[in-house]
Amino acid sequence: MGGDAHRGSSIQRRAFLRVSLGACGAAALTGLYAWRVEPHWVQVVHRGLAIRGLPVNLIGKTLVQLSDFHVGPRVDDAYLIGALERVAAMRPDIVVFTGDFITYQTGGTRQKAGGMERLARVLSHFPHGRLGSAAVLGNHDYGPAWSHPEIADAVADTAQNAGLVVLRNASTQIAGLQFVGMDDLWARRFSPLAAFVQSDPELPTIALTHNPDSVDRKGWELLRGWILGGHTHGGQCKPPFLPPPLLPVENKRYTAGEFALSAGRQLYINRGLGHLLRVRFNVRPEITVFELQGA
Repeated sequence: MGGDAHRGSSIQRRAFLRVSLGACGAAALTGLYAWRVEPHWVQVVHRGLAIRGLPVNLIGKTLVQLSDFHVGPRVDDAYLIGALERVAAMRPDIVVFTGDFITYQTGGTRQKAGGMERLARVLSHFPHGRLGSAAVLGNHDYGPAWSHPEIADAVADTAQNAGLVVLRNASTQIAGLQFVGMDDLWARRFSPLAAFVQSDPELPTIALTHNPDSVDRKGWELLRGWILGGHTHGGQCKPPFLPPPLLPVENKRYTAGEFALSAGRQLYINRGLGHLLRVRFNVRPEITVFELQGA
């Protein structure tokens, strides 16, 4: 009787150890995947983009959205350059970038200058659209506490030297399609009134903004159509079937993907290529390839 009890207890202990070791192994593999695999496992998302009044010559053309490079100490330059070369091979017609070129690195003058040199090296591989390229700035482009316009000016100059049109509450036209670009919300530079006063309300228009919370602010009344944004990284980690626990927006529905807004406006949030911490789970970095369509 005692022997049977001892054998049963031993079997239970072995079973418990197997389950525990299996759980530990699964957790270790999940952590390794979230650290080493998914942060560099880029997903190319293909989808249509219907635009009112789109010129006939742009129907079927491709518009690629990139976002959130976070060039700096935590994102590998070779990874970003590889992603950019992948886009270049697609030969897109238009390319837009929706903010956070850098994660600012504090330090002395030499270190700060080196950060801009590093950004310039990465942007030398930027896949310019055959028709044109445009960009807006994000909060990290304004440096610590999003309060250093001189850093934003240096980022904008570096991007423009690389051939991008940087829109800071301004507009531009590419082959008859108008782009209205907002400056950053958290940096207290967001001014849709200044942006739209320079635009032509009769032209088909796409708006660019970094922070999705900006779409809930006033000033969008002249726009009927698409707004492209970034900033959230999709939360970087998302439990299956649950919302991401950490999201840097006030409106927690703005995670990633498409969102219907009021008054005929729609928002698309790109998950970005870079990261603040090298960890992603169930939220792969994203390159979005839109096919332009008439509405």
